[in-house]
Amino acid sequence: MNYFSSDFKLGILGGGQLGKMLLFDTRKFDIQTYVLDPSDEAPSKIACNKFFQGDLMDYETVYNFGKQVDVLTFEIELVNLEALTQLENEGLKVYPSPKTLKEIQNKGTQKDFYTESNIPTASYLRFESPAHLQKSVGNNEITIPFVWKCTEFGYDGNGVKVIRQISDMDDLPNVECIAETMVPFKNELAVIVVRNPSGEIKTYPVVEMEFHPEANQVEYVICPARIDEKVAEKARAIALNVSEKFNHVGLLAVEMFQTQDDEILVNEVAPRPHNSGHYSIEASYTSQFENHLRAILDLPLGNTDSKVAGIMVNLVGAEGHSGNVVYENIETILGWDGVTPHIYGKKQTRPFRKMGHVTIVNENMQEARRIAEEVKNTIKVISQ
Repeated sequence: MNYFSSDFKLGILGGGQLGKMLLFDTRKFDIQTYVLDPSDEAPSKIACNKFFQGDLMDYETVYNFGKQVDVLTFEIELVNLEALTQLENEGLKVYPSPKTLKEIQNKGTQKDFYTESNIPTASYLRFESPAHLQKSVGNNEITIPFVWKCTEFGYDGNGVKVIRQISDMDDLPNVECIAETMVPFKNELAVIVVRNPSGEIKTYPVVEMEFHPEANQVEYVICPARIDEKVAEKARAIALNVSEKFNHVGLLAVEMFQTQDDEILVNEVAPRPHNSGHYSIEASYTSQFENHLRAILDLPLGNTDSKVAGIMVNLVGAEGHSGNVVYENIETILGWDGVTPHIYGKKQTRPFRKMGHVTIVNENMQEARRIAEEVKNTIKVISQ
């Protein structure tokens, strides 16, 4: 099929920053792209050929959108599965497949999948509600501390909480959840796997993630991870195994823990472009976004190696600031070599909202990390 400068139409469910960055490559290749998002101010609106406003969880909305395109993908997991399944049954190419998404969308189902597939993961229990969880804690069936996660609709640190004492469970939302054993880890790692329908598969280098202690959001992504090569090889091998078991097409970001004795445990996955791969726009031969596009169109995959060390700094809304966004001191960091800001296009900021990121590239990893710290301390996302 001729994708380039043709009548071919690619559909993207979700028009947030991931879609916006993916659209950079559809524009580079002149691929006609339609986007569906619930917000009329979605970041992707400025870059697609046609924008549709609508509910991603509504069957009719998603189904009717899918009937207008030739290949359908998504940049967010919270989409109507029944509509995707019906579209696929009618012959539309949907990547990743509804079957893959169904196994990932609910975190309880995802954890069950790891157990059934002999994929190493932290031990856990599933609960219908916080009341059932509290009863289990009272019966000493689960030991504090542990990690609480809602099984659906969690994002960007929401829907995850470390339970360190009984009172931490008082304000949990009344939803299905899992309680996961706390892992005493050395590092949080991630590997992005890319695979096309023909079966060509590649992994990006292992990255290391440093998290904000309160917001449970990634502050820094460091590539390559500062770990032993044998551990890196093990992480990439496990990521490939996870990809094979899910039989996914497109990108699969596999988040992992490196334990104190250098075992690798899978935390969770995302079947789409991912925060842990943003560094690749500047640091890799082929960005994660271009490779997602290549994969879902069954084109040859690009080189996933890094050209240079890369570190990503997340730009999130400063505490105490809500309203019209201002990027304080952005002019300062624009004067520094190897520093590239990406502004997502969200007009309103609020505390810890993801508003952009900055990539730092340097031949020297230590120097890149030093500059990243300076970037983090210089630019502030505030309100007017």
